[in-house]
Amino acid sequence: MITGTPVPDSYYVRTDEHRFKPTAHAGGAWSSDEQHFSPLGGLVVHAVDRYLAARPDQGLVLSRISYDILGRPALDECEIQVETVRPGRTIELLEATVHIGGRAVVRARAWLLSAQDTTAVAGGADERLTPPERLRPWPMAELWPGGYIASLDVRPVAPPRPGRTTAWVSTPLALVAGEPSSPLASYLALVDTANGIAVRRSPKKWMFPNVDLTVHLHRQPQAGWTGLDTTVVFGPTGQGLTSTVLHDVHGPVGHAQQILTVRPMPGA
Repeated sequence: MITGTPVPDSYYVRTDEHRFKPTAHAGGAWSSDEQHFSPLGGLVVHAVDRYLAARPDQGLVLSRISYDILGRPALDECEIQVETVRPGRTIELLEATVHIGGRAVVRARAWLLSAQDTTAVAGGADERLTPPERLRPWPMAELWPGGYIASLDVRPVAPPRPGRTTAWVSTPLALVAGEPSSPLASYLALVDTANGIAVRRSPKKWMFPNVDLTVHLHRQPQAGWTGLDTTVVFGPTGQGLTSTVLHDVHGPVGHAQQILTVRPMPGA
């Protein structure tokens, strides 16, 4: 567990070219000695951005990223390696792997697609959400523990209901200390919060962590506020699904899906 003060105003501190040390702000909701996946997901995109910045700009944009959570992400230094799986001039596939303690804990694959001017045919997205500045903050830390949840400004569009909540999420913290992050990395660093805003059952009695996160984007989001229009379903045999329409302050940007393993909390 990370100790010592003061805690940087960021979720991570870079320790070398590929390694990052999480701060207490990255602390998880299920356990105090693991990372919340949300900032880790943003950190992966931050590493992808750095990988892409080291080569000539090919005019590609990240349009889908799928994370598989292979193991428990301990609140410890992590190493992220990025490689090209399928090169291309208009379509490319990258893979990023997160290692903690010498073990792969996350593997993410990102599809990059060529940017084109399709303004003339754009359409089909959902309506905009009520702007966050018109809404009151919700003390989400009363429901969930952990440094990550405590770092958030959460503003529901309507009172949260079991399995159904729409809310804006933002943070005053940097993703990596002393480093600018792209709007996409900053935006995606908040998306995994979706599984915690629309809980169907008390997390003191039931566990429902996600083992993956897949994000599809039809527009590149702006940083600042991440809008989560979220529905959570629990099935009858221990599986659940968190489905989210993603927004920024200008409107919808895509969708996110998370598969859940649902089980009673030990001793509950």
